[in-house]
Amino acid sequence: MKKIKLSAIFVAAVLGRMTDLASRLSRKMKSSVTIAVLVAIAVLAGHTVSAQITPPSQPLASLKTVPIPGPDYTGYVTDKSKAIALGKALFWDMQVGSDGLQSCASCHFKAGVDNRAKNQLNPGILRVDAIGEPAPDTTFSLGGPNYTLKARDFPFHKLTDVNNRNSTVISDIDDVASSQGVFNTKFVSITPGNPKDNVTQIDDPTFNVNNIETRQVEPRNTPTMINAVFNFRNFWDGRAQNYFNGVNPFGLRDPNAKLYKAANSLTTPQQVSIKLKNSSLASQAVGPPISSFEMSADGRTFQDVGNKVVGKNLLKKRRAGLKLPRKTGKKLLSTSLKPLAGQRVAVDDSTLGIYRAPNGKGLNKNYNQLIKDAFEPEWWNSPWSIQVDKTDGSRQPVLLSAGSIVEPNKEAYTLMEYNFSLFFGLAIQLYESTLVSDNAPIDQYFDGNKNALTGQQLRGKQLFEGSAKCINCHGGAEFTNASVKNVRDQRLERMIMGDGEQAVYDNGFYNIGVRPTTDDLGVGDKDPFGNPLSESRVAQLGKFKQLLGEDPNITVSPDQRIAADGAFKTSTLRNVELTAPYFHNGGTLTLKQVVEFYNRGGDFHEQNIKNLDADIENLNLSDQNKDDLVAFLKALTDERVRYDKAPFDHPQLFIPNGHPGSEISVTDDGTGKATDALLEIPAVGRNGGSSTPNFLAP
Repeated sequence: MKKIKLSAIFVAAVLGRMTDLASRLSRKMKSSVTIAVLVAIAVLAGHTVSAQITPPSQPLASLKTVPIPGPDYTGYVTDKSKAIALGKALFWDMQVGSDGLQSCASCHFKAGVDNRAKNQLNPGILRVDAIGEPAPDTTFSLGGPNYTLKARDFPFHKLTDVNNRNSTVISDIDDVASSQGVFNTKFVSITPGNPKDNVTQIDDPTFNVNNIETRQVEPRNTPTMINAVFNFRNFWDGRAQNYFNGVNPFGLRDPNAKLYKAANSLTTPQQVSIKLKNSSLASQAVGPPISSFEMSADGRTFQDVGNKVVGKNLLKKRRAGLKLPRKTGKKLLSTSLKPLAGQRVAVDDSTLGIYRAPNGKGLNKNYNQLIKDAFEPEWWNSPWSIQVDKTDGSRQPVLLSAGSIVEPNKEAYTLMEYNFSLFFGLAIQLYESTLVSDNAPIDQYFDGNKNALTGQQLRGKQLFEGSAKCINCHGGAEFTNASVKNVRDQRLERMIMGDGEQAVYDNGFYNIGVRPTTDDLGVGDKDPFGNPLSESRVAQLGKFKQLLGEDPNITVSPDQRIAADGAFKTSTLRNVELTAPYFHNGGTLTLKQVVEFYNRGGDFHEQNIKNLDADIENLNLSDQNKDDLVAFLKALTDERVRYDKAPFDHPQLFIPNGHPGSEISVTDDGTGKATDALLEIPAVGRNGGSSTPNFLAP
């Protein structure tokens, strides 16, 4: 059957007269049968409906058939291979964090996710602002700071009958299993060349044990960055925009996101806006380094980080919690700070081996040199500097010629430092674009090897594509409807919700009843500028072109219902065998528990009914059906990911693994903070190593 993609979203008047019939025909408007019948009825009723016929869902396929999305790098990148090396170094470098320890990879070291079990609980959130900073519920349901999760804690929503969501609730935990980040600190300054920022400790009312501060824990479970290049938007709530503005995650939503560009070293730099399409990975990459939960002391900027490695920290600007990147650049661009200093690099590292320092630790080039090798000079080559206000980063920057004196309470950045967020975002995007797992048994099957799947996996595949309804949200070779290929031509869809009423929703984002809608609004929340994160609501405001940069004819009537609250980006299922715990709250441990969740129609079906995806209903799967589905999901594992083989090899990493002691008692390091326990992730070369255990694996 075929699915109708309507030119405007539908004719409201026609739909109004057809609601009852539509509900009887199907609960889901993205169903091909329902839409086809509605169009037929519209025609019979004398109405003209402009439509284009497209497949009802994304058929499964080998990932080798999908082109890797990305922008045109012309005018930005001079050498992609060198930019990839820069991106890999930045991603794994512990010096990027304010504490000289926390890297991007600290939460993405195992199949792109995090398998730590100690100090991995957040008490749950009522709301999350648009850069990921939580408004926390300070009361833990389970353990507390520095608690060690156990298999018996899962699933977080326990029932007497796993097949019946209305059976007696044994326990319900509203905490989130996630990833530990940094201590709660305030940024003071950077010392160029020093991997640790100068910070002051802030008393944390939530993350402490007997008033000794512990590392904060993120408010949502860590998603994998492997295959994330295929996502149209990134982060669970989609705030990392498809268009990269060169500064922060918010794309065209931030009209003040500007960089400087110098045509040559003799001309005055000009302020410019950046608009790079299919770059949500770059948008995502520039968020964590200035998040005061993940990697940064509060108030640090991207310029500061760059000054630390080339030369500074991010410019501080707060507007509903918004911080702009400035300081990060100063830190990393110091010529005395060597990339990956103190971290071993394998001699046969598939990307960094040729840059490996003679002693085996770090690289033989500094970040300043790596940027010059990878990026066009107009973004970094100028004798001019940019002066910004230390206390109010929103004020217009001032250009300073060489030798000019910096005014009091101002700070000056070189062009390379000021534009460091551009280099950071694009380099990491290019690196992560190489992390594509396209050789799992499912790929081999579609490539022509019909023996790649077992009989049980073939039965599971049939269920996945049929009565289990998995493919309705996890379609395509990417195994997610949130992919660039699926979303780019149909940003919004209409469907019948769980309550039988129609609504428009963001394609690829669904409320599936994991937690009550009010626990976390997901894509139903707002950005720092007060605009909806939901593209459906942006369209309803008539701001689609302004904020999202696309067809201004995409509109939604003011009285049209929107299904966005409690909806989250559909995760890829590739390598899902390796990426526990599951869902945005990390509340499910095993694939069997995940299948049981869907079989009973979710956990908060009735409570979320107005926003619930209509496919979340009783599936009546047998025990054999469940086992077959789990077996099929394991056919999505690429063995290169399991064993860290190229391109998934990496440098050595030391990660915080909670604190010595327990949730009852920790040791003070002498500054009021709990002593860190560090876990080593050894360097691995292109041929891989031993498999890292899964989360809470026996």
